[in-house]
Amino acid sequence: MSEFFKAHQKTLEAACEALKKRDFWTAYPEVPSGKVYGETAKEDGEAAFKARLGKPFAIEGHPNTGSAGAEHSPYGLEINIKYPTAPVEELVSAARTAGKTWGKASIEARIGVCMELLDRLNKRSFEMANAVMHTTGQAFMMAFQAGGPHAQDRGLEAVAYAYEEMTRTPGTATWTKPQGKHDPIVMEKQYRVVPRGVALAIGCATFPTWNGYPGIFASLATGNAVIVKPHPMAILPLAITVEIGREVLMEAGFDPNVLVLAADEPGAEKTKDLVANPEIGIIDFTGSNAFGKWVRENAAEGTLVYTEEAGVNSIVIASTDNFKGMCSNIGFSLSLYSGQMCTAPQTIWVPRDGIDTDQGHKSFDEVADGIKLAVDKLLGDPARAAGICGAIANPATVERVKTSSTMGEVVRASSPIEGLDGARTATPTILKVDGDTTDSHMSEQFGPISFVVGVNSVADAIKQAATTAKTKGAITASLYATDEATQEAAADAFSEAGVGLSCNLTGSVFVNQNAAFSDFHVSGANPAGNACLTDAAYVANRFRITAVRKHKAA
Repeated sequence: MSEFFKAHQKTLEAACEALKKRDFWTAYPEVPSGKVYGETAKEDGEAAFKARLGKPFAIEGHPNTGSAGAEHSPYGLEINIKYPTAPVEELVSAARTAGKTWGKASIEARIGVCMELLDRLNKRSFEMANAVMHTTGQAFMMAFQAGGPHAQDRGLEAVAYAYEEMTRTPGTATWTKPQGKHDPIVMEKQYRVVPRGVALAIGCATFPTWNGYPGIFASLATGNAVIVKPHPMAILPLAITVEIGREVLMEAGFDPNVLVLAADEPGAEKTKDLVANPEIGIIDFTGSNAFGKWVRENAAEGTLVYTEEAGVNSIVIASTDNFKGMCSNIGFSLSLYSGQMCTAPQTIWVPRDGIDTDQGHKSFDEVADGIKLAVDKLLGDPARAAGICGAIANPATVERVKTSSTMGEVVRASSPIEGLDGARTATPTILKVDGDTTDSHMSEQFGPISFVVGVNSVADAIKQAATTAKTKGAITASLYATDEATQEAAADAFSEAGVGLSCNLTGSVFVNQNAAFSDFHVSGANPAGNACLTDAAYVANRFRITAVRKHKAA
């Protein structure tokens, strides 16, 4: 048994148990406290991040025939880091060669490496937070939590599923078949976990670690070498991951090219060549529907493709016994990371004749105004607004916000965040539209853009929201309703559409949030993605089992 496996066995066992209970559990504390991570951890992490700026990112033994890197911080900080790069064929060849020994290693050895990597990533969470913040635009607290401990939990979740699935079949078995009066037939059988080949993890610009770790760790744990292809705008967080991972691999006696970085720049991306390479056996992709479709259509025959793509997330408002709490909760959900989360709500369906509330009947306009005022109050303090909204990752998102007023009646106009003058920022735009006369709300408008949509009835709202999820995709859905009949009708409709439903959120839990070991992220049952992060199906097909059988020696 490997030393790394023994060192982390209790954590692994607890993770496997958490998968069954689905209650709150975490191995990695989300609070950026010196009492948890060390009194100087915050300062040390920031210093480590700053020490990388403006310098080549050296990775020992990595394929290297040139350099690439053109990241720009949404906060205006100069990054100017160059990463080692090499032709696609060289990267694939290095990973394939390293993967041969990795695939033959014991389950415990591979799991131990993955667990040690996660542990070391956790210890570097403050450095990672700065890297995530200045490549994605997330505010520091979100960058720490989502880029660090929450991402590590998602990686551990994949490792736990992999361990459960790989150990479901014993390594050896004695097969005895009775033969009546004759001696039984006795066979000795050995079962081997066989990986699918080289895996490709295509990163996204907004949540490079949170979205990237499930696929990376699922593939590594099941014996596949991994080529990590970051988004050109967010290389650093995954480069740090690869750097630490290669250190762990070398310490465990493996070829570090089990984990390879494929850095590139806008206009010279390696993604398409990697996707089409016949040596790639597994692809994990997070991004747009259009490119997701291209990946599925152009991957080599037999390649497993797991995608998380775009969708239209809905809120249906039927009634509420806490109008203020409802508006506040929705307002926070619209504002968090400036609507750049794949779980962020976009389309808010409200009956035209209004809703019943604890404050009396509210008209359609009053519901829209209530949400608008909640956002205004939440973001009224510039420092708080900066901490909630962060910055905009992609300049194209800002341009989309600027032109969004043509899609409906403006309830709340977007504005830059005071005090972040050097950053790319935009607070939420809220628009009112009539569901019978426009369809702008039926497609994803990525970023801080939302619609309050007038419809005929609650039943109509549920039907349209669920239909949109089924046809355009959705990752989250939310309902406000005081009666159980409406809640049950919505649960049925959204389940059929492949979307998890949150009901009557008015406190400190928001529809945007997904908890590892409890919530399934994406269902794989609508166009928002063909896989779930993370369930057994996401992991188990990354390996196959072969057998060697022979007669037992007398």
